[in-house]
Amino acid sequence: MKKVFLCLLTFFCVINFSCTSKKEIFIAENTDFAVKQTQLMLDRVGEPTGKNYPRTMKDNGDLAVTGMYDWTPGFFPGSLWYIYELTGDTIWRNQAEKWTTTLEPLKTFTGHHDLGFMVYCSYGNAERLAPKPEYKDIIIESAKSLSTRYDERTKSIKSWNYRKAWNDTTEWFFPVIVDNMMNLEMLFAASQLSGDKRYYDIAVTHANSTMKNHLREDYSSYHVVDYDTITGNVKYQGTCQGFSDNSTWSRGQAWIIYGYTMMYRETKDSKYLETAIKTADFYLKNLPEDLVPLWDFNVGEAGYTPEGKSYAVTFEEKLKDASAAAITCSALFELGQLAQNKTYTETAIKMLHSLASPAYRAQLGENADFLLMHSVGSIPHKVEIDKPLTYADYYFLEALVRYKNLKKE
Repeated sequence: MKKVFLCLLTFFCVINFSCTSKKEIFIAENTDFAVKQTQLMLDRVGEPTGKNYPRTMKDNGDLAVTGMYDWTPGFFPGSLWYIYELTGDTIWRNQAEKWTTTLEPLKTFTGHHDLGFMVYCSYGNAERLAPKPEYKDIIIESAKSLSTRYDERTKSIKSWNYRKAWNDTTEWFFPVIVDNMMNLEMLFAASQLSGDKRYYDIAVTHANSTMKNHLREDYSSYHVVDYDTITGNVKYQGTCQGFSDNSTWSRGQAWIIYGYTMMYRETKDSKYLETAIKTADFYLKNLPEDLVPLWDFNVGEAGYTPEGKSYAVTFEEKLKDASAAAITCSALFELGQLAQNKTYTETAIKMLHSLASPAYRAQLGENADFLLMHSVGSIPHKVEIDKPLTYADYYFLEALVRYKNLKKE
């Protein structure tokens, strides 16, 4: 009997060791690749100037950079913080700090809604991994700036300033996009750091408005909702970066899943968990075999028609968007834990392996030194089509961190 017990114990230990080893090998290999590829990126881009944050790759294969007032500058510093978290190597902390601190002027920026991406992906990770008093102050000041775009009549944070829809007739005076859900985490952090409940209340109110006005009955989503600036009523529901007004832009759906998962974490309000689950279920049931979605779930389908000046009117190729997959992958790791649902966790692991496969992960020294290939910025705008994107890399690394820290699979 004792021999049988010892044999069973040995068997289960071997099985457990084998599973653990596969996970550890996968994480170590992808971390090693990220370290080497990102070092090449640092060599290529040079010292931070406030004008050279990596964003994408040009058509000729060169690196395309952007200034700090674009919506994407926080992702590269954030990626450096994740590499530090994965390696524990202070060399990466030093690089992360250097690139993060160049973004301090953003704390008073009020030109659009993307301060959460710009500041919290950089300074939020800095405060989490290597806290300093000045990081806390910058997060609070940035939340104060973002809050100036909140309007009590619409009960929302204004995303963009005035612009027109693709038909060049419909005017947007108070447009709110689903991406805006990603800025709310900084408001929660500022509320905790400052003790000011106003930031918490704005985040909750905005999330409730988005839940009410951006989601359809099947839990797909509109990209853009425009509000009447006088009455606060909804004037328009449609898209700016998706295929058509009635379609579902896959990255927009990813922002929704991630955003409401975060909302449940911060508030423990069950309606946010329900929304995260139902929007995730819509996303998952529309995926291809490799778990990387088309850039829009309805591209080319009957009943969905792009209009006006949108490049989607003439662009017929059905491209995948690795950035949407990376965002959703990271969100599902957290949703699986919060919902105590192994299916989400198992799907996240499969997504991460798909993104890390040769089909989507670049070769060392290629892809302008970005980690992932085959993302889509905006086909309607004819920009960043089948290109690497800095935010795809950021959420891929975040997903890798979450996988590494996963308590139960």
